[in-house]
Amino acid sequence: MFIYNLKVNENKLFKFVIIFIVLIALLVLSLSVYNFSYKSKFIINDTLPANSVAKIESNQYTSVLKEVYEDINNYVGQSINFTGYIYKLYDLKDSEFILARDMLINSDSQSVVVGFLCSYDKAKDFKEGTWVNVTGTIIKGYYHNEIPVIDITKMEETQRPDDAYVYPPNGTYIPTSVIL
Repeated sequence: MFIYNLKVNENKLFKFVIIFIVLIALLVLSLSVYNFSYKSKFIINDTLPANSVAKIESNQYTSVLKEVYEDINNYVGQSINFTGYIYKLYDLKDSEFILARDMLINSDSQSVVVGFLCSYDKAKDFKEGTWVNVTGTIIKGYYHNEIPVIDITKMEETQRPDDAYVYPPNGTYIPTSVIL
């Protein structure tokens, strides 16, 4: 029969535990950085080829809009297709407009206009309020700040969809002004 007498040095044990915790923290940090740096462009479904046109549906509209605005660099070059109506602002060029949707912000059916700034040579041929389906590529543009712009390659008039209204992304909309 063997008896082992194990003497534990508390100072060495403490150092070992600290080193172990630091190594685990570094591992978790490196995995999260890896996942963040290799984050792919938005994929609508798992079968979408890498360089394909992503079709944006009404239920995804504001989530995609928010994601692209928050991380333009990750989406530059991505081709997208979606439907909205033409919304013109007084300070836009003739070739620019907002491809807009109305986002419901409360149960009283109050809404705000949200959308992508678009660039299209024949934009002046379409009247404000016309519903269109566009296909284009996300580029960096400037409108009071650097923002994503859809460089339209194809645009055609369409009917107002049944699901014309969109909703805040993940319920995160916080009004920034008082509605009178």
